[in-house]
Amino acid sequence: MADWPLAQTYRFNGHSVRYAVRGDGPPLVFVHGTPFSSYVWHRIAPHFITTHRVHYFDLLGYGQSTQPDGDVSLGVQNQLLAQLLEHWGLERPDVVAHDFGGATALRAHLLNRKDYRSLTLIDPVALSPWGSPFVQHVRQHEAAFSGLPDYIQQAIVPAYIRGAIKRKIPDHELAPYVRPWLGEPGQAALYRQIAQMDERYTREVEELYPTVRCPVQILWGEDDQWIPIERGRALHQMIAGSQFHAIANAGHLVQEDAPEAIVAAILRFLPLAG
Repeated sequence: MADWPLAQTYRFNGHSVRYAVRGDGPPLVFVHGTPFSSYVWHRIAPHFITTHRVHYFDLLGYGQSTQPDGDVSLGVQNQLLAQLLEHWGLERPDVVAHDFGGATALRAHLLNRKDYRSLTLIDPVALSPWGSPFVQHVRQHEAAFSGLPDYIQQAIVPAYIRGAIKRKIPDHELAPYVRPWLGEPGQAALYRQIAQMDERYTREVEELYPTVRCPVQILWGEDDQWIPIERGRALHQMIAGSQFHAIANAGHLVQEDAPEAIVAAILRFLPLAG
């Protein structure tokens, strides 16, 4: 996208993963979730490029990265993050992760032994059960959805994504979130990644949450319709010493409802994490 350029490419499992590195200073890594892309950070990341070396990327199968006809599950995304941290030469970055990005960052930390100076989790996928009613339905009928007529897809995707945002977001602001999932191969890619959502990837690390080795803050939209805030409070109880902050007037995609709250929370938290 011209309005969100990811000029650099990393080869992962034979596929292209697009990323950008901006600014100078301590490393700060942003990890997006689903069905989004690194574009979710367009209101957040620019605030830090004067003080940090900011890294962000599109997960395999998302945004400007390759949308392969293969595995794009949580089972590979932590491997990708671990490899990118090595590629960037980062040993203890500060990490900010949303939704599936939260599970990805936690798995890379707990399974791949990647260390962080701090971890900020925003409405993360972390505790079972998870998945909106739409996701639950698509997981059982992937083939039917991947073959929908284009005009139906153009109606479904905006409605699906709007469910993550509390405010009434205008069409032109929603368009960058919708665009990757229209046409071919975008439509098939959307339903492929939904079909591959498997709670075993979070169950396999849930018992390890008490062993997280860095300061953690958890931010949660009070009006999240995809993952209830109670799930965030439960995660907070599992991670000793973690901070929990409910964000008023925000849904699941807090980056669009209350970006200033995220920026403020990160600015408060990073000095304490040191």
